[in-house]
This record gives sequence, C-alpha cells and structure tokens, in this order.
Amino acid sequence: GGSALPTPTQHSPTNNDNGNGNALPPTTTQNSQQQQQQRQQQRRTMTIQTNPPLGFGGGLSSTSTSGPSDPLLLSLLILATLALLYAALVHRPRSKGGSSAPPVVSTSPVCGIPIVGTIVEFGKSPVKMVQRCYDEMGPVFTVPFFHKRLTFLIGPEAQEPFFKASDEVLSQNEVYGFMKPVFGPGIVYDASKKNRQVQFQSMAHGLRTARLKGYTSKIEKETRQYLEGWGESGELDLFKALSELTILTSSRCLHGDDVRENLFKEVSELYHDLDQGLTPLTVFFPNAPTAVHRKRNAARAKMVELFSKVIKNRRENPDARHSDGTDILSIFMDVKYKDGSAITDEQVTGLLIALLFAGQHTSCITSTWTSLFILNNLEITKRIVEEQKGAFDSDPDAAVDYKKVNEEMPLLHNSMKEALRLCPPLILLIRYALKEVKVKAAGKQYTIPKGDMVLISPSVGMRIPEVFQEPDKFDPDRFGPGREEDKSSPYAYMGFGGGMHSCMGQNFAFVQVKTILSVLFREFELEMVSKTMPEIDYEAMVVGPKGDCRVRYKRRC
Repeated sequence: GGSALPTPTQHSPTNNDNGNGNALPPTTTQNSQQQQQQRQQQRRTMTIQTNPPLGFGGGLSSTSTSGPSDPLLLSLLILATLALLYAALVHRPRSKGGSSAPPVVSTSPVCGIPIVGTIVEFGKSPVKMVQRCYDEMGPVFTVPFFHKRLTFLIGPEAQEPFFKASDEVLSQNEVYGFMKPVFGPGIVYDASKKNRQVQFQSMAHGLRTARLKGYTSKIEKETRQYLEGWGESGELDLFKALSELTILTSSRCLHGDDVRENLFKEVSELYHDLDQGLTPLTVFFPNAPTAVHRKRNAARAKMVELFSKVIKNRRENPDARHSDGTDILSIFMDVKYKDGSAITDEQVTGLLIALLFAGQHTSCITSTWTSLFILNNLEITKRIVEEQKGAFDSDPDAAVDYKKVNEEMPLLHNSMKEALRLCPPLILLIRYALKEVKVKAAGKQYTIPKGDMVLISPSVGMRIPEVFQEPDKFDPDRFGPGREEDKSSPYAYMGFGGGMHSCMGQNFAFVQVKTILSVLFREFELEMVSKTMPEIDYEAMVVGPKGDCRVRYKRRC
C-alpha cells in the first residue's frame, strides 16, 4: 500500500547527506541520479493515485503511513474474524460427537451476530435462554460459550445420565474449583478423592437423624429469642429477617454454644465478606486482584485464626462445657483421613465455611419464598394455620420436636417443596465430561463429547407442563396423595439435586425451615405489604427474591 515509499516523516538521504548523517558535497553524478529517482517516484505516485486498490476508495497516497481505514475493508476484516470464531466455536462442536452429537445453538433473537448473540442472551437471563433453546431444539442441545461447549440436558429422561454418572465420567472438580479461595486448600473440590470421601462422611454423620432431633429444639430456641425483638406489631423486610435468623440457627447447630454465644457477631461479619467475595467474575478469575477478593482472602484467614483458637481451647480444656457435643464442629475436630493423618485447623474451618455456604443461602431464600407464596394465597394461609393448630392441639405451648416437624406438617412440607420447585436457589448444576456420555431423550440417542460442560437447569426442568400440571402455579397439593407429580420420574423433582450428588443437607434444611415457619405462623398474623409476588433475581449468584418482601405482622393473642 505504498509503505516502501519515503514519507515526510521518514529519514530520506538528501543531496548533502549520505544517509548516515555525514555531509557530502554535491556532485554532477549525484544530481543526475537524484533527478532520475524523483522522476521514478512521480510515476509511482501517479500510478497509485490513479489506480487505487479495490475497497480503498482512492484515498491512498504515496505519503500514507497508517493502515487502511476504509469501512469496507474493516468490515471484511471483522467478517473474517467472525468466520474464524464460527469455525472454532460452531463447526468444531458440530464435528465433536459425530452424527449423534447434540444440535448446536449458534444464533439468538437478542443479537444477530453468531456466537456473540447466545453469549449476550445467556448473560441477560440464563433461564430464559435455556427455556427458548429447549422449546426450539428439544431436551438436548449445545451452546458454544467462548472457548467452551455447554451441553444442556432438560427434562427427566435427558437428566438421568447427569444424576447417575460417576465422578469418573461427569466430574465436579473441574467446575467448582473457583470455590477454593473461599473454602481453602484441600477442601471438598480441591481435596483428593479419598480425603473428600472422608470429609463428606463426616458431614453426613453430623446431619443424620439422631442429631437432627437435637437440632430442632436449638432452632426453636433461637427463633423465639429472635422474634421477641419484633414487639407486638410492625412491618419488616421478611427476606432480611429470615436471612438473619437462618445464620443464627445455623451457627447454633454447626458451630456450638461457645461460638454462637461469644463469637457470633465476628463470625457473621467474616461470613459476609466471604459471601461478597463470590461474584460472576470469581467463576472465571477466582484470584483476580479485586477489592472484594482481597476482603474475602482476609476474612478466610481471620476465620481460620478464630476457629483455631476455639479448637485449641476445646482440646486444652476437655472438661469445660463448650457445647453439648452435638455441633458439627465437634465432629470435624476428630476427623482422621485414611492415611492416618489428622485434619488440620484450617481444613476444619474450611468445612464449616462450606457447610455454612451450602445451607445459608438455600434456607433463607427457601423460607422467604415459602412464606410469601403461602401469604399470597389466603386459602393456603388458612390451611397452614389450621395445620399448626392441629399439630399442637393437645398442648399449644409444647416444644417443637422432630416428630411433629417430620410427620404432622405435610402441607407446610409440601409448600416448601413447591417453593423450591418454582424458585430453586441454584438455577444451573454443572459437571465436566471426562468421557463421552450417552443420552437418550425424546426417542433420540445423543453422544455428548468428552470435554463438554454438561448442565441441567432446575428452574426450567421443574416447569415442564408434561411433568408438572400448570407448572407456573403455586400448588403444594401436587405432591399430596393421589397426585404425587414429583414421583412421575426419579429425576422430575430437583429441589435438592438428585442421584449420587443429591444435597446431603436437605433433611436439615427441611427441619430448619419448617421449625422456623411453624413458630412464625403460630406466633403472628402476617400479610404481604405488596399485592404481587417479588420477581426472581436471576442476576444474583444464588437466586433469591428481588423486589418488595415486606410483611405486616401482629402478635396473636
């Protein structure tokens, strides 16, 4: 494009310069040579100016030093780049898995640019995008996402391999590694397989039925103490209140009496900083040098220091009363791995953080949605109150016990299940395909290629009308005798996941939420301030209500 020609900004030898900065006297030969060069340059300049290359618009001159600026050429460059992206992100996924590979979604009504459109659409609302693709493509489809392939399985039949496959086929480690800065090294997804099994076994031991029976009275005690601060009547944000109450009850059961009574405020503040350090950026760049990540790291270090002191005090003073021995911290302190090594204080802290993370969001969000759905339906509200009266009919002042919570509150139980169906806190569950995965759905056979990210969406999968009648309606009776829509397939209901990786804390969550709401509905008359339900906050990492969650309350006589 003329870049070989000298320009005003380039150093060109003159008749008194040999090109090296040394002055030379003019000679006849040099003058003749210079004249000849000038004539040749003029001819080249005329040629360039009268015969511009296609697309340059005649704008190129012999003095041009910059790249082409013509819009058509830039458009061609952009199209070439998009073609390369298409080849890398669309054609490659189509060739993976052979003829039985899932269909690829590469376009979007949100943005017409291939690949870019689906990324933009996913960023705006993952659930709406997954629903659209399910409606258009069926139960199995792949969405290119930057350099990844996201393959979705929607519906009970398609979801079956997701829940049944072992870790050697569909792995969690490669997906949830971004939690390491929160939990710490060697915890859950960062632990070896053998150590992770021991950690999970100790968690399951702390959440077994025998311990849940003891936790019920602790949760009731915390709930009644908290509700005393409400007074006789008033108005408050129910989401905020239940979030506070959830962490109080969780701390009592998980950490023990000594931590709950002496260190709760500090633990709560540190948990807040850990929680705020989990952002969408964290998923892709967990160690990015951001302010929230720095606060997260400092909070985890402080949490380890705090619990190390608690552990040391308990071990040095075994005869002192630290707790009743049923808290999960006591269990974690005694963990030994299969190689004989003892768990470290840092790992004990990491397991406590992991459990608190798993339970806090799920329980506070679910208790809020359950309460609001009940209050939004006057008939259901009346039935809930009557159920509570029936459970405590013989002794209205009786304590809440595990038997009552587990056996005598079926409507409250089903209301919680229904709230989880309509508003699951986790809208996507993800695995990484270490091997090819065979999927059968809607009469077709699919092969998910090795290396795909495999996802299910409880938010979409639990609103399929062929599985749940009138799926957008709050109807807790759908789980009752004679209907039991959740049992139409082993993988129809995913309120707590399913299969070998179903949530081990689901029984604790039911006990915690139902105990809190049992006390709440017996102690107060409640009504929503807003006439409509809040929206679902799909922009949050863990999806909760967005909007007016205020309620008016009046203590019952």
